[in-house]
Amino acid sequence: MIVVTTPTGNIGRQVLGEVLARRPERGGQREPVRVIARDPSRLAPDVRGRVEVVQGSMTDPEVLTTAFAGADSVFWLVPPYTEGAEVAGYAVDFTRPACEAISAQGVRRVVAVTGLGAPAAPDAPAAPDAPTASDTPDAPAGPGLGSRALDALIESTGVAFRSLRMPAFMENLLQQLGPIRDQGVFFLPISGDRRIPTCATRDIAAVAAELLLDGSWDGQEGVPVLGAEDLSYRDMARVMSDVLGRPIRYQQVPGEAFRARLTRQGMPRAWAQSVVDLLAEVDAGCYDAEPRTARSTTPTTFRQWCEDVLKPAVAG
Repeated sequence: MIVVTTPTGNIGRQVLGEVLARRPERGGQREPVRVIARDPSRLAPDVRGRVEVVQGSMTDPEVLTTAFAGADSVFWLVPPYTEGAEVAGYAVDFTRPACEAISAQGVRRVVAVTGLGAPAAPDAPAAPDAPTASDTPDAPAGPGLGSRALDALIESTGVAFRSLRMPAFMENLLQQLGPIRDQGVFFLPISGDRRIPTCATRDIAAVAAELLLDGSWDGQEGVPVLGAEDLSYRDMARVMSDVLGRPIRYQQVPGEAFRARLTRQGMPRAWAQSVVDLLAEVDAGCYDAEPRTARSTTPTTFRQWCEDVLKPAVAG
C-alpha cells in the first residue's frame, strides 16, 4: 500500500500519476494506492476509480490513522501556508500528527519534499522536542532551519526516510506570468549573476515515485533534486528570450519591494516576509550546501521546461 498526500496539488498530482503508471503487477493485481483528499471531486476522473480515497484533512488524527493503516510507504508534502497558521515552525507543526500516525500504524517508509539548506547542527534537539511556533515566534522560515527541523521530526519516528531536498521550482516563474507576457520582465530580490539550481516539478515526481515503488531501501538520508544545471536569472532570461522569440529581462528588486508585491497579491505579510527571508538565504549561497552530483542531477533543462510549460502558458 502506497499513500499519496496532496493528490490534487501540482507535485502530489504528478507523483500520483507516476505511481499509478509505474506500479508493478503481482499475482494479477497492481499494488494498491490510497490518497488523502479534502475534496475528492478535485481528483482527475481517470484517477478516482484507481485509488482508495480517504476524505479529510492531513492534520486530522482520525483521517491519518485510517490513511496510514497497513501502509508500506507514504509520500508527505506539507501544503502551502494557510492564513491563520503560525509562520515559524509551520511545516513542523503541520507534520506532528502525521508522525504520531506513522509510529502508531507502523509505516515502513516515508518520502517527503523538503528544501535545500545547511544541515542541522550536531547538537540540534531531537525531533520530538523540535521547536514549535509558540516556542520560537521569531524563528526564520527559510530552508536552513525549517527543512532540517522537519527532517528531524520525521526521523525521530525511526521510519526509513528519504528527504527530497528541493531548490527553487521552475514553476515558480509562472507566478510572474503577467509581467513576463505583458512587459517582458520578471523580478526577484536575488542577484542576477547568482547561479543556482532549479528543478521542474515533473522531475521531483519521478524521483518520489521511484522511491515509493522501491521496497528495498532503508535508513534515513537526504536526496537532493537539483535539476539539470545551475543558471543565473540573467541566464534564464536569455533562454526565455530564445524560446519565446522576444526580449525578456531579469530585474533584481529590493526585498521590501518584493514583499509588498506579494502582499498586494493577497499573501499574508508574515508569510511574504518568510519568502523574502528564504530568497535572501538563497542569494547568500545556502543552495551551495548540496553539491551537484550525477545522482542529484535530473533531466529537465530550463530550456525544455520553457518549451513545454512556459511558452504555452504565455501563449494562452
